[in-house]
Amino acid sequence: MTRLAIALFAGLLFGAGLAFSGMSDPARVQAFLDLFGSWDPTLAFVMAGAMAPMALAWLLQQRLPKPLACDTFDLPGTTLLDRRLVVGAILFGVGWGIGGLCPGPAVADLAVAPLAAGTFVIAMLIGMGAHRITAK
Repeated sequence: MTRLAIALFAGLLFGAGLAFSGMSDPARVQAFLDLFGSWDPTLAFVMAGAMAPMALAWLLQQRLPKPLACDTFDLPGTTLLDRRLVVGAILFGVGWGIGGLCPGPAVADLAVAPLAAGTFVIAMLIGMGAHRITAK
């Protein structure tokens, strides 16, 4: 039950942060990515502001023997920068630029703009399924 409560709190906090910061507004995201047009730097401040709590979390994680609600930390096992990672990052960035959404905000936007976000989420799920099939 503790693990579920922590996950629910983290999800609600993440969703609230997305809504409050404007990260779930595709027009604002696209304006942020439009460096040579009507650039909106607002999200740069959001991202910079997210770095401090994340740095604190990494420092805290290094001092804890285990997480509060699990037996072990589930950290990436590699720092390998390979073709799959680079291509995936490029596809993610292109999708983010075209749609103005990434997975977290898209799921949050299902409550606000279900048709637009639903189209994105369906395309995202198809892409995830295609990856799962082709990665084998």
